[in-house]
Amino acid sequence: MTAPTILGRTPHSSALNAERRAQELDALADGPEIDVLVIGGGVTGAGIALDAASRGLRTVLVERRDLAHGTSRWSSKLVHGGLRYLASGQFGIAHESAAERHLLMTRIAPHLTRALAQVVPLYAPGHVSQGAFLGLGYGLGDGLRRMVGTPGAVLQSPGPIGRNETIRLFPELERDGLRGGVRGWDGQLIDDVRLVVAIARTAAGYGASVLTRVEAVTATGGGAVLRDALTGTEVTVHARAVISATGVWAGDLDPDVRLRPSRGTHLVVAADRLGSRDASLTVPVPGASGRFVFTVPAMHGRVYIGLTDVPADGPIPDEPQATGDEIDMLLATVNTVLARPLERDDVIGTFAGLRPLLAGADDIEGTSDLSRRHTITEADSGLLSIVGGKLTTYRRMAEDAVDAAVRRRVLRASASRTAVLPLVGAWPRHRMREIAAPARFVRRFGAEAPFAAALPDGAGAACGVTAQELQWGIGVEGALTIADLLDRRTRLGMVASDRERSWDAAAAAFERAGVTPLDLE
Repeated sequence: MTAPTILGRTPHSSALNAERRAQELDALADGPEIDVLVIGGGVTGAGIALDAASRGLRTVLVERRDLAHGTSRWSSKLVHGGLRYLASGQFGIAHESAAERHLLMTRIAPHLTRALAQVVPLYAPGHVSQGAFLGLGYGLGDGLRRMVGTPGAVLQSPGPIGRNETIRLFPELERDGLRGGVRGWDGQLIDDVRLVVAIARTAAGYGASVLTRVEAVTATGGGAVLRDALTGTEVTVHARAVISATGVWAGDLDPDVRLRPSRGTHLVVAADRLGSRDASLTVPVPGASGRFVFTVPAMHGRVYIGLTDVPADGPIPDEPQATGDEIDMLLATVNTVLARPLERDDVIGTFAGLRPLLAGADDIEGTSDLSRRHTITEADSGLLSIVGGKLTTYRRMAEDAVDAAVRRRVLRASASRTAVLPLVGAWPRHRMREIAAPARFVRRFGAEAPFAAALPDGAGAACGVTAQELQWGIGVEGALTIADLLDRRTRLGMVASDRERSWDAAAAAFERAGVTPLDLE
């Protein structure tokens, strides 16, 4: 299957699939020295591959598992404007976040983003002072929005809302003492994995080789030994620059990288249980100044509730797990404003991710005060590592990483183009209704929706995921295993029962595509 090139935005096919992977892996073994080798297929690694390839550098990205297999798929699915960092005096990071949110929502991926209302309910007594405090904070954030040029048509200005409107948005709220609310706005992703896949495909469309299930066994600044997980074959690749974008696993390739990971945990509940699929309920954490627990409407009729920020000591697991204390803390906080409290039985799933935070001063007890700023380090071997940062600023991180490689390795390359480079499927927000495809497809695929919807129909999976979406995941988005389809391309794996019910449909999609799914997980 060949993915169409939308609006001529990529000079080559952007389709990722098993056939392309095999061809490019064979070519890599026999080919000459490449310009940039990127290790890690999360949002930062994919962003680096896109930045480098679009500058004309021969680029290869390798990921030992699947795209977005690690931290990138466990985010809150938000495109933050930097309000939290503004409140803590990190003005540079706040401005950078607002600027990158602006680019994502207006140029890079308007089809994968939307404005999300964030509502803080106000209760008497103390509602007047709390409302004024929140209004001031949201106002400062809105000043950042205006400063970077995000129009009000994309993100509205914040303001107070009345009691009736607050109840309309969240019927499940406790009404005794409720006086109204404060409503701010931020950006939301349809899904974080969809962003990573779109970035990786766009990189492929500009000539990058994107190779999943390929592990960097060892790496230096001049190349790496790569192992194909499918065959066990190893190949030595020579590169003028090697960049590790492996997040919390950066120390595996460069032991001198010092990180202090923190765990962010979310709960998954049915959307009907909270009464709103269009807004985020934001609740102050009792006794913690400036900390909130919030809900995020999600695909498949779900709502996520997060977010914790606790140190994650010890070995780095492949898939972090929520702890009982974190689940209890999230439930207890959101229950302070609900008429019918959520119980453990309402939690149909959990997920947790590890933030790759730079190690700070020894006297910092927790991780919530560690900087989210990114940095680039160089090992004695010449290996470059980019660590820190966050999903919203992936593009700036990628640009800085490639700039460092160009400067330190004297590569011939043009300036970064990614600030004005739309991802595959991008389409002007105000023209989304012109796309001739079902709304569900438009939300997931943007301008590519008509091509995905035109694939042969058949028995779909549970939770409304169609046969066409599964086929697209295999033929265009690089899914090699059933887990790739369920856990990342569709996110049905967020709830164990959904995953189980959808397994046969995913297997059937591989059969229709004439591809044998790999049994690697």
